[in-house]
Amino acid sequence: MKCMTGTKVLLMIGCPEVPIQTSIALYLSHKLTKLGFDVTVAGTTAASKLLKVSDSDGYYVKQLVDLDKTIADIIEKRTDFDICFAFMHNDAGMTYATTMSSISQARMYSIVFGRNAEALAETIEFDCEKIVSQDVHNPVRLKNKLDKVMEGIAR
Repeated sequence: MKCMTGTKVLLMIGCPEVPIQTSIALYLSHKLTKLGFDVTVAGTTAASKLLKVSDSDGYYVKQLVDLDKTIADIIEKRTDFDICFAFMHNDAGMTYATTMSSISQARMYSIVFGRNAEALAETIEFDCEKIVSQDVHNPVRLKNKLDKVMEGIAR
């Protein structure tokens, strides 16, 4: 796989109600960083606190920022990203992803998970690649799907 140095990736995480979100965010951040991507994780307050506790030394997540501030920075043209992975398991996650798709030039990947993942994925109306898994607790199936996506990105 080729190194993707300089390519800016945003992981957007919202409400941490579904357990697999935190482990997948840590996993994806770490794997993309190892591939050479410049990874930023933007989360809500609760999601960010879970990541900080889970990765207190910042081994897996190098840059953790506030989600609403990041959206404001993109709107104000202070920053943007090349790739965005939007985590969603409810309508709020969908709203964040829809907003991002309309304000950013980033290539969008929607990570849709949880019991209602299939139905939620069907409501996506913006251009993106969908990674869908109905899992709530066991992250392995979603991890395997993301591994395939990362292989494609790193080619």
